[in-house]
Amino acid sequence: MPAARPDTAPRRAAPVDLRHDVVVSGEVHYFRLDPAVWADRLDQAVATGVTAVATYIPWVVHEKPDGTFDLGERHPHLDVGRFLDLCAERGLAVIARPGPFVMVELKNEGIGYAVVREHPEIRRTGWDGVAGPEGVVDYLHPAFLAAARRWYEAVLPLLAARLPARGGAVVGVQLDNEVGMLPWVTNTPDLSDAAVADLVADLVAAEGPAAVAARYGLDPAGAAAWGPALRSPSEDVVLALHRDLGRWTRRRDARYVRVLAGWCRELGVTGVPLLVNVHGSSGGTASEFPLGISQLSATWAGADDVIPGSDLYVGDLTLDKLPGWWAAHAFLAATTGPRQPFGALELEVGSGDYGEALAPSSGPEAGPMKLQMALAQGATVLNCYLLAGGRNPVLPEPVGDGNDRIAHTGERHGFAAPIDPEGHLSPDHAPLARIVTAVREQGDLLRRVRPETPPVALGFVPDHYMTEFRYPPSAREAAFVADLERYRGSGPREVMTRALVTGGYAPDAVDVQNGTLPTGRVLALAPTPFLDDGIQARLVAWVRAGGRLLLHGPLPLRDMLDRPATTLVDALGLTVGRTSPSGDHEPLVRATPTSRPFVVPERLPDGAPVWDVAEVAVDVAQPLTVGPGATVLARLTHGGAPCAVDLPLGAGRVVAITADLPCLPAIWTDALDRLGARPAVQVQSTVRGVVVVPAAAEDGTRVVHVMNVSPWPARVALARDGRDLLREPLALPGRVGAWLVQRPDDPVAEVAHLTRVTP
Repeated sequence: MPAARPDTAPRRAAPVDLRHDVVVSGEVHYFRLDPAVWADRLDQAVATGVTAVATYIPWVVHEKPDGTFDLGERHPHLDVGRFLDLCAERGLAVIARPGPFVMVELKNEGIGYAVVREHPEIRRTGWDGVAGPEGVVDYLHPAFLAAARRWYEAVLPLLAARLPARGGAVVGVQLDNEVGMLPWVTNTPDLSDAAVADLVADLVAAEGPAAVAARYGLDPAGAAAWGPALRSPSEDVVLALHRDLGRWTRRRDARYVRVLAGWCRELGVTGVPLLVNVHGSSGGTASEFPLGISQLSATWAGADDVIPGSDLYVGDLTLDKLPGWWAAHAFLAATTGPRQPFGALELEVGSGDYGEALAPSSGPEAGPMKLQMALAQGATVLNCYLLAGGRNPVLPEPVGDGNDRIAHTGERHGFAAPIDPEGHLSPDHAPLARIVTAVREQGDLLRRVRPETPPVALGFVPDHYMTEFRYPPSAREAAFVADLERYRGSGPREVMTRALVTGGYAPDAVDVQNGTLPTGRVLALAPTPFLDDGIQARLVAWVRAGGRLLLHGPLPLRDMLDRPATTLVDALGLTVGRTSPSGDHEPLVRATPTSRPFVVPERLPDGAPVWDVAEVAVDVAQPLTVGPGATVLARLTHGGAPCAVDLPLGAGRVVAITADLPCLPAIWTDALDRLGARPAVQVQSTVRGVVVVPAAAEDGTRVVHVMNVSPWPARVALARDGRDLLREPLALPGRVGAWLVQRPDDPVAEVAHLTRVTP
C-alpha cells in the first residue's frame, strides 16, 4: 500500500537545520530497494551515526508510459512518501534531490523518456552544427521546461507537505544535479540558431552593436550569418568566442537554476534551503573541480538560502591529490557569502571498486580522511555517498537497450558502498561510523567553531577555469587552454598549494576576479600566462597599498583574448624572457627530450645559498631581467637569468617564483617569511604531509584538526605563540586524522577524536 497521502501521513520534526548545524547524511536510494527492507536500511543508517538521509527522486523512474507519474500508487518501491515518513519516524532529516537531471548512473541521466522521445528539438546543436548526445539538452528550451515543470508539479507538493514546519523531515531540496557537467564532458555548447541569437542579443545589450561587430566582423542585425560563423569559428575570433560563450553559458545556467528555485517556492517548498551540487572531478583528482565552480557560482551568489556543495571522486586522499581537493573547497568557500554555508554533497565513501573488479581505489581510512578534511575546511553539510547499495528495477516499459532496467550498470548497484546491496557491512563501514558518530556527538561544538583566518589566501580566477568548451579544429584555442590548465589554481605541478597546506598555513581563498583582495594577509596566486589587464591593475594597486603577493608560475603577458597585457610586469620593473641561440625571443624555457632547465639558489654575500637547496631540474622556467631594488632568490644555471625574485612595490611586496620549483620547505617557508606569513599553529612532524587546520568559536574554544595525509606514521608536536599545545607529541598512523579541543582556560588541548581504521 502507498503511504498515506501528504496531508495525513504521520511524521515527527526533523532534528537538523542545514543553515546552522553540522549535518552528516548518508545517501540511500529508496527506488533501488525492496520496500520491505527500507526500515532496515534506515536503521543501519542511524547506526552509522548520520542525522540525515539524502536521496535522489528520479523523474525517469517515476514516469509511466503515458507520461504521468507513479509515486507509489501502483508500485510500492516508488512510494517515496512512505520512505520519507519512515525517515521521519527515526528522527532522520531528508535532503531530497528531485532533479530534473539526477545522473546517478540512470538512463537518460534521470530525465523522463517522454520528453526525449517527443521533443528531439531540446537536444543541443554543437560545433559545426552537429547534434549533441541525446541527454545533453538546452536547459531553457520551452519544451524541456514544460516537461520539467510537470515533474515538479507532481513531486514537489509531496515534499512540501513533509517540511519541518509541517512536522516532516525534508530539510533541503537540491536543484537539478551537476548542471553543466554533461555539456562539459561532451564538449557540447548550445549553438542552435535560437541560442546564437540569444548570445548575440546578450552581447549587444552589454556592449553595443558596434563593439560586437568589430569583434566578430559581422552585423548583429544579420541573424543568418551568425549561426554558421559561431558553430565553426575561424582562428581570428575563436578566443573571443571562448570568452563570450563561456560567460553567456554561465548566465543561462544561472537563469535555469533560478527557474527551478522559483518553482520550488511557488509549489510550497519554503522555509528550507535549496542546494546546488557542483561537478568537476575527473581522472581521480579534484584539480578540475573549480571549472564547475566557475560555471555555477552565479547560481548561489547573493542567495543565502542556496547551499552549494562539492561532488568529488578521488579515491584515497593522498598527497598527490591533496592540492586539488584543498583548492576545490577553498575556492568553493570563496564564492559564498559570509552567512552562507557550503557542503560536500557527494562525499565519496566505500571502496571505490565501481566496476566490481576487485580493484578498490580506497582503503577504509579514505572516507574518514575526506570527511574530516572537508569539515576542517568549513563544510557543514556532508553527505556520505553512497552509504547503501541496492538493485536497479526494470523500467515501467521496455526500451530495448539490453536490460530494460533503470540504469546501465546491471542489476546490483552500489556494491562498493559501506552497506552493500544485500545489507552486509563492508570493512569500510566501521571506521566511517566511528567518525560520523563523533561528529554527531560533538556537533554542538563543531557547529560553533569556524576555521581561523589563515595568514595566506589562494587566488581564484574563475575565467581561468572557463575551459569546458573548445572548438576541436582550433590549434590556437587548444594551446590557450593547455596553458591555462597547466598553470592555473595551484600553480605548476600544484606545488604551491601542496607546500602551503602541508606547511601549516591552511590557506583559504579569495575570488581575485570578482571579490575583495585580502587585508593584512598574503595572496598566493598562480597567474598563468593569461590575465586580463583589469585584474593585473587591481593587484598592482593592492600591492602598492601594502598588499603582499606570492606568484608562482609564468607571469602574465597576455589577456584572455590573447592581446598584450603587461600591467603587472611593467609595475614590477621586470622584463620577461630571453633571446634564443637562433635570435628569437623566448618567454619561457621548457624541457625538451634532450635538455631541460636547471635552477640554483642565489648566493648571499657570505657565499651561503639563499635556500639550503641543491640545484634542481624543472620542466619550465620564465627568465627575468630585474631592475634596481629587486633581490634575486634563484637563477637558471645556464645563462644565470633570475627566475625567483623578491621585489618591493609601493608599501607592499611581491615574491615571484617563475620556475616550477619543487615542494621543498626551504624554498616556500623562505618565500612566505619574506612576505610576513607564519602559521598560527607551528607544526613539528617526523614526516612531511601532515595537515593542521585551527578553528575557533566565539567563546574562545579552539579545535585543531590534525590529519596525516602521508602513508607514513608520524609524531606531531604543535605549538601556538611559543607554547606547546599538547602534553606530548601526537602519534598518527599514515592517512589518519584527529581533532583536538582546547577550552578557554586550559593551557593545552586534548584529543577529542582519533580515527581508528582497525577494530
